[in-house]
Amino acid sequence: MDGWIKKAKENRKKGDESMFKRAQKSLSKARICLCGPAGSGKTYSALRVASGLGNRIAMIDTEHGSGALYSDMLDYDILELQPPFDCTKYINAIKEAENQGYNTIIIDSLSHAWAGEGGLLDFHAKVASGGKDNSYTAWRQVTPLHTALIEAMLQSKCHIIATARSKMEYAIDKDTSGKTIIRKIGMQPVFRDGLEYEFMIFFDLSQEHTATATKDRTSLFDGKYFKITRETGEMIYTWLTSNNDKPVLNLNQTQTPINEQKEAHKLRDLYLPRNKEKLDEKKLKQKAFGDNTEFLKCIEKMKGRVDPDTFNEICKQYEPLDKLYDRAKQIELYNRLKEKELFAMM
Repeated sequence: MDGWIKKAKENRKKGDESMFKRAQKSLSKARICLCGPAGSGKTYSALRVASGLGNRIAMIDTEHGSGALYSDMLDYDILELQPPFDCTKYINAIKEAENQGYNTIIIDSLSHAWAGEGGLLDFHAKVASGGKDNSYTAWRQVTPLHTALIEAMLQSKCHIIATARSKMEYAIDKDTSGKTIIRKIGMQPVFRDGLEYEFMIFFDLSQEHTATATKDRTSLFDGKYFKITRETGEMIYTWLTSNNDKPVLNLNQTQTPINEQKEAHKLRDLYLPRNKEKLDEKKLKQKAFGDNTEFLKCIEKMKGRVDPDTFNEICKQYEPLDKLYDRAKQIELYNRLKEKELFAMM
């Protein structure tokens, strides 16, 4: 602590009055995770996102060379990790990619570091069976390795795109023709709990290759269901490199070069209508958040996929639904119902 205070005083003497610096998105790198069951398109989607981020791509492949199957799609280099999949191998591969000047690193798959041969679970079992530690205290030796791998990804000077397998469950559903089908659905990531918190964007992929963002600090993909393309990566890159200047609100300005000014003009027109007429609350909310017709249709569809008592209990907290115009609340309700979704044989 004394050394830190001494350094701060020296900086002030040199004229550096503040140890803080202005936040800039352009100094940040993407941290993206794609999670899904087998066949959901994790590797393919990761390459699509990487192609949009641009420049040289390195792939760390633990899937027995399957990452090379897309070499006709775009140019990238690959490193095949062999078991045992201890965290040190991952960390060394990340550092090597950084040293060789790659712009984007794809880790395919992160799940092997957890549940693969020689992964963290294997190491935990080995420590617990050694006699010195029990199953609980053995985590004292496992957690530092887990933390080191997470930190290697978070502190990397490259864009990081990781894939993770999800725990498999099967659901009985019906297709458009009414025929009964069995679908694979992904549940929790095959990794230590809390993986979502470590990433800027966390995509869940379905068996139909459709993506939804369960966490999105960019707000680019909130509430959207889509297939990942090169444009997905380009959107993320544009967001990261967007203008860092402080938004300047000019009410007389006809052009709005940044999103914040667009929102400011929208609110200005909303609450200061030129005709001076007082708008009722419903119209104000409709103008601010948009019509909620599509939202109500989605909720109606969910009614048949969620246990009725559970459906009513969750929706009760957001009633009346026909007056729910707040987009954030709509997404929150839909996601809560989505978590309780079930498929029953008709």
